[in-house]
Amino acid sequence: MSRLRPSSTQRDAAPGLGGLLWVLASVTAGTGLAIQSRINGELGARLEHGMLAALISFGVGLAVLAALLAVSPGIRAGLRRLVGVLRDGTLPWWFASTGLFGAFLVATQGLVVGTTGVALYTVGVVAGQTVSGLLIDRLGIGGLARKHITPQRVLGALLALVAVAVALVGAGRLEGAWLVVLPFIAGLLQSVQQAFGGIVQRRSGSAMAQTVSNFLVGTIALGAIVLVQTAAGVTAQPLPTEPWLYAGGLLGIMFIALMSVAVHHLGVLTMGLGVICGQVVTSLLLDALLPAGHPVTVWSLIGAALTIVAVAVSAMRRRRPRVSPRA
Repeated sequence: MSRLRPSSTQRDAAPGLGGLLWVLASVTAGTGLAIQSRINGELGARLEHGMLAALISFGVGLAVLAALLAVSPGIRAGLRRLVGVLRDGTLPWWFASTGLFGAFLVATQGLVVGTTGVALYTVGVVAGQTVSGLLIDRLGIGGLARKHITPQRVLGALLALVAVAVALVGAGRLEGAWLVVLPFIAGLLQSVQQAFGGIVQRRSGSAMAQTVSNFLVGTIALGAIVLVQTAAGVTAQPLPTEPWLYAGGLLGIMFIALMSVAVHHLGVLTMGLGVICGQVVTSLLLDALLPAGHPVTVWSLIGAALTIVAVAVSAMRRRRPRVSPRA
């Protein structure tokens, strides 16, 4: 039996309590991503070097994973399986390149959030992720089970885009709207990262093995970029002393590990909308409770409410008609 053949559970997202728990897991991951965005944005602003902030975030995460790797035989076994399927060609090498997508996302946090705030940054990621999530689910990219484009999924995606438009207008900073382009691209790539990461997790049998691969590739890529910038004369401010500014990598570990498993149960679109829900609500709370010149407006709150509705609509399942035993 082919290992890539989807089970009945993977063909349609798990219904009932199990499906709800996975939706809550994706919302939790979105909360962590929003907090990570604020942390890395602040670190990038303090250093005046967004790429260095991204490298520090990935480097801290990689160091934590290295410590876990030293004490966990399960993670080491998962990494051996991953290396094995990459060597024999069973898994194409580009599936292990998801760290590049993650590195780009974290780099945009350091480059953009300090200027736009977490809420407006999230707007860009939401738009990109909504557009690409629907397409990836339909195509079944990477061997994931295809998800039908049902009216509920289309309506959920449209509501998410409406929420993006409302939040953008409500931000009252349309003159800087071009900054949303970078997080929009990051959102497009995030859906691909989630799909590829799910396949790597399945083949390696370990969510943490996929996470280690992601952080290793991302750290190498960001390190090369920072070296080039340093050679070109780009400098940074001294490292800040607050410990919380270096917690972005820990949140990234949680996000990547959760998503590599949840994608099999929810599909890219529904899982992505759950992540979006956590991102939007948390980003509004961060900008409201820890203001940094980015006020929360009534329009921003309406956009957040629409995003939650989009998640609920996308997660709805059409009831299948009962078939009698005779039929």
